[in-house]
Amino acid sequence: MLDLSEFESISPYTDEEAAEALSKLADYPFLSKVSQQFFPEEDPDFLKNVLKSIKTIDQFQVLVMQKVVRWVLEHTAKNFSYDGVSNISADKKFLALSNHRDIILDPAITQLILYTNGIPMTEIAVGDNLITNKAIEYLIRSNRMIKVVRGISARELYLSSQMLSKYIRLNITNQRSSIWLAQRQLRTKNGYDLTEGLLKMLDMSGTADFQTNFEELNITPMSVSYEYEPCDILKARELVISRKHKYVKAEGEDFNSIVTGIMQPKGNIHMNIGTPLTSDEIAAAALCDKNDRYQLIRHAVDTRVIDGYHLWKNNYVAYDIANHGFKYSHLYDQADIEKFVAYMEHQLDTVEPELNRSDLRKHFLEIYANPVIAKELLKKEQQTGAILL
Repeated sequence: MLDLSEFESISPYTDEEAAEALSKLADYPFLSKVSQQFFPEEDPDFLKNVLKSIKTIDQFQVLVMQKVVRWVLEHTAKNFSYDGVSNISADKKFLALSNHRDIILDPAITQLILYTNGIPMTEIAVGDNLITNKAIEYLIRSNRMIKVVRGISARELYLSSQMLSKYIRLNITNQRSSIWLAQRQLRTKNGYDLTEGLLKMLDMSGTADFQTNFEELNITPMSVSYEYEPCDILKARELVISRKHKYVKAEGEDFNSIVTGIMQPKGNIHMNIGTPLTSDEIAAAALCDKNDRYQLIRHAVDTRVIDGYHLWKNNYVAYDIANHGFKYSHLYDQADIEKFVAYMEHQLDTVEPELNRSDLRKHFLEIYANPVIAKELLKKEQQTGAILL
């Protein structure tokens, strides 16, 4: 049996720890309200009783979490679709490198797809900044959360990255568990899904040559696309404020973003599971100088994420409004324009009025327009062979 005792500070709960934590969570007064929200046809004490009875993490994810995610999709999404499941299998662990648009839903939707298709669910790397109280810690660590430590010194960050890298590699290479990891530390806030700062961390734990180190991780890019971006106006607001001074999150802001992302109407949602990075791609990267080799791996991931991203009418409308043109007008009609503009103006009205409205609108449009630009750049790359992303 694989000994993971050295990772106790970052690893998810064991079954025994989860059972104890969920039993404690069951006694919180807010559980009745949560139960009535997600299980309205059941008794108000339904969730409390279920949590008291759970003995394993698998039980919790099957009896509670997958049902909650289905409720969210049924009540906040118009349609939910996915493709690419054939790119993963139940008998080979992988590292999912996903774009990151919503704090909770991105990995939660991934777990639902895996469960639905009989594939073991992954562990999920999540920043410890989300653990703002014991109730949240009980909940997310019982959902196979790997704790990613943030807000520490450079030396501490180096040691923490070493530990995380080793933990990920041991789990995958020993076929213990697949891992879900966002392609960047924070959510994409400007609409560009680009990998940042992860590849060197992943390579830290490698004990062989560059090619072997990356091949054995079985890196599988994923891309989730929301018709209506979760927390879109909150992201635009942060970008506007960040232009003037360092953005400092208010107390409870992360929790508010979690709730907003879950409950905000999202229209259509699509998840694409891309093809794993190939031996040929990794071998080509291995032939390059040290920094360039990481860039080639990054580019291989980003290409799949952007290619798998599904563009909606909102994206094309926003692109044409932002560029004062009609380049994609054949893909939408006047009613689509009016619907998106009304939605945008409503969202702009929800933040403090002293923020510059023009700047807010610009960043809001970019959140929806930039995925179109990324697709254009990718198409141009494929035509010319030049790396533009």
